Amino acid sequence: MFTRAFLVSLIAAAVAAPLYAQTDTPKVDARQERQEQRIQQGIESGELNQREAGRLQRQQERIATHEEKAKADGVMTKEERRKLNREQNRASRHIAKEKHDRQKAR
Repeated sequence: MFTRAFLVSLIAAAVAAPLYAQTDTPKVDARQERQEQRIQQGIESGELNQREAGRLQRQQERIATHEEKAKADGVMTKEERRKLNREQNRASRHIAKEKHDRQKAR
């Protein structure tokens, strides 16, 4: 009896573990952090003015919101990951563009 219950719980844990792992997004989180650091560095160096920095930070907040919505059901699908990656790519290009334009903080 004990062996059967143990086996059933072991199988249940093995099946459930990948489901929980699908909501982990260490790469997305790390990239989000790096992009926020790039924005902060741009503010400190004067490469980003207040308006540019605010726009870039709002874009990062939208990406974080989309990530939370994707995680809300407990599973992050490949398509949701692709969408987040595209959003992060776009944000990265915007950061680079704004940091290297001729506008400077006053």
